[in-house]
Amino acid sequence: MTGKGSGRPARHVPQRHVPQRTCVVCRRQVDKRRLTRIVRTADSGVLIDPTGKRNGRGAYLCDQASCWDKVIRHAGILNGALNAQVTEAELAAIAADPRRPAPAEAG
Repeated sequence: MTGKGSGRPARHVPQRHVPQRTCVVCRRQVDKRRLTRIVRTADSGVLIDPTGKRNGRGAYLCDQASCWDKVIRHAGILNGALNAQVTEAELAAIAADPRRPAPAEAG
């Protein structure tokens, strides 16, 4: 027998599915793991979900500082995405979160 391999047909290895989600501000579709999930829960209100697995209605933010700034300035974006009234305290907690990207320096 000449040629390459053992004569067996090549096995098809399926690609692993990577979930996609959309940033609520810029509408860019990105891998779910690269986004930050903000969740509305029945008991805790609106907060950041670092695991991405908490029960509740979720909205996603990408890693662009401009998207985070816009969602903090315009609470209506989260209100619509989460079907809830986001309080000033909840917005302040989101703004103070350490996962929030640093703003780009102008210069």
